[in-house]
Amino acid sequence: MAQLQLEVVTPERRVLSEAVDAVTAPGLGGELGILPGHTPLISQLQTGVLSYAAAGKTLQLHVSGGFVEIKDDVVSVLAEVAERPEEIDAARARTARAQVETQLSGWTGTEEEFEQARVKLERSVVRLQLAGGARN
Repeated sequence: MAQLQLEVVTPERRVLSEAVDAVTAPGLGGELGILPGHTPLISQLQTGVLSYAAAGKTLQLHVSGGFVEIKDDVVSVLAEVAERPEEIDAARARTARAQVETQLSGWTGTEEEFEQARVKLERSVVRLQLAGGARN
């Protein structure tokens, strides 16, 4: 069976380089389902969960910011943030979520500051989802 080469990198490190069967990425217009033979594409990434299937298992990463490029069965994810679930500190994510929720409840800042706070809130919610602490 044909496979994809999935490459996930951030400015700090290479997070993943692996042959996979399928990828689902959080694109700007919605989830992108990617299988071998996919048409070349470049999309902006949203904060969310990148899932990939390999060796009969589905694995996930938290990704935020950046782009995904698909070309010649290579999926290149260039993200501002990419984390495996075991790398996520759920307690820190809960604290960040609470701080941003408090900040947003009495909002008086600029539209740009609001957007930055919204992105921080999205990141903390996805981190908690992947770390298994979303209900805490």
